[in-house]
Amino acid sequence: MSNSKTTKVAFTAPHFKATEAGQKILDQGGTAIEAMVAAAAAIAVVYPHMNGLGGDGFWLISEPNKAPIGLDASGKAAQNATLDAYRGYDSIPARGGKAAITMAGAVAGWQDALSISKDWQSPLPLAHLLEDAVRFAEQGSAVTQTYVDASNKVFDDLADVQGFSTFLKDGDVYEKGDNLTLPALGKTLRRLAEKGLDDFYHGEIADTLAKELATAGSLISLADFHSYQAKRVTPLAVKTRVGTLYNLPAPTQGIASLLILALYDRLFHRFEMQNKTPTDMAHLLIECTKQAFIARNTFLTDETRLAIELSSLLDDEQLETMCHDIALERAQPWPHQAKHGDTIWMGACDSEGRMVSYIQSLYWEFGSGVVSPSTGIVWNNRGSSFSLEKGSLQELGPDLKPFHTLNPAFAELNDGRRMSYGTMGGEGQPQTQAALFSRYVYHGFPLDKAISEGRWLLGRTWGDVSHNLKIESDFADTSADELKARGHDLVVVDAQSEMMGHAGAVVLLVDGETLAATDPRSDGLAVSSNVT
Repeated sequence: MSNSKTTKVAFTAPHFKATEAGQKILDQGGTAIEAMVAAAAAIAVVYPHMNGLGGDGFWLISEPNKAPIGLDASGKAAQNATLDAYRGYDSIPARGGKAAITMAGAVAGWQDALSISKDWQSPLPLAHLLEDAVRFAEQGSAVTQTYVDASNKVFDDLADVQGFSTFLKDGDVYEKGDNLTLPALGKTLRRLAEKGLDDFYHGEIADTLAKELATAGSLISLADFHSYQAKRVTPLAVKTRVGTLYNLPAPTQGIASLLILALYDRLFHRFEMQNKTPTDMAHLLIECTKQAFIARNTFLTDETRLAIELSSLLDDEQLETMCHDIALERAQPWPHQAKHGDTIWMGACDSEGRMVSYIQSLYWEFGSGVVSPSTGIVWNNRGSSFSLEKGSLQELGPDLKPFHTLNPAFAELNDGRRMSYGTMGGEGQPQTQAALFSRYVYHGFPLDKAISEGRWLLGRTWGDVSHNLKIESDFADTSADELKARGHDLVVVDAQSEMMGHAGAVVLLVDGETLAATDPRSDGLAVSSNVT
């Protein structure tokens, strides 16, 4: 390392064992990317209902004084994934082999990110990065309540799906505190450590996965493994009065996250929000969300089918037009088809000030539910968000990517602070990002309080079918009546509700100090420590 002085490093994740795995690498002088790979592998083991090697990944990587790099490690539809393959179906099944139709990109994302890290400094051995994940898989980790809840939720749908018994205890749901071991996944991680990550796409693991996915009824073939590569992308960016905000382009909803905050930035000054109440803040962010989602749903699709440059939505004229439809005292009516999504977000800062914002996902809880018995890998069901309607923006087709709720966020503030932040939660991701960012940057909340304070969610998440506004009870105590008076159709949910997502953030201050925070709604841990 080039720094001889003591410098703060930081890591945050929604499961404490993932944070510990990542922080250990940072404390040993590893890069933010190496720490993130260690944590990504670990959380795939200890939070297997939320993410895994059979899912997708999206990266935002920032070096000081350089433009951030984006990595799209999401899967494209199988070459056999055609409308004809679903003749007789009204929609793509959400579970089972017919839902497992997009390639898993997460491991390719690890591989490409590590190639960037290698340019920064001499790499740590891959076996060392995967060491904690292997140990958790082989020796076990304590089952969390969120795992129990997810298992109970999907049990009827997935209990008989190929390999799902991997996640059950003698055919039934684990109880909180039980020791969950995943020996087949541990063996796979050991092989990746020995043979290299490319084995997932071109080696024995690829051969095994292709055969066992086919047995489950998946359309994915070995050719899909061989042709897959993660892709480096230019992040979308918008300049606001407080700094430059970054997020990922299509097929993610990064544009929605940027639109919400770009609109709020304008309205913050227009309505002198520094003198307004938390209810006013929430109301405006909700109204900004509606405008952002209308634009998202009108244009967002696979990048090869985009009718416009998404960045054009961030032009002054477009933002001003959207602002005209937002009023401080009145809510816009909101019928809206919301999007599912379950995932994890993690953030890191290393001793050289290099930062990562990373998301890893299976889509719904346990994805398709299809588990490759030999590898222990559960496959995503992201392809179920494709449409079988000809002419739809999301029409299914070979080698296309479906809409993704995933979108890691990053910001470079005018005062020199740099901020990696994000959350899980499907439709809630842009909204939670906007809440925590606005509270911290615009309204001066401490970082942990910006995350823990009562939140709201427009639309549905975690399988909910309603499209109204949900607010946590602690926030409702002071804001529900006023929000209803402005026309919001709302329901009150429990405080600290998991449906509001698992948010987190890492901030690098100008003096080299770091801040890290995690969400009390998760099993997470945020750590900031010195490295000499």
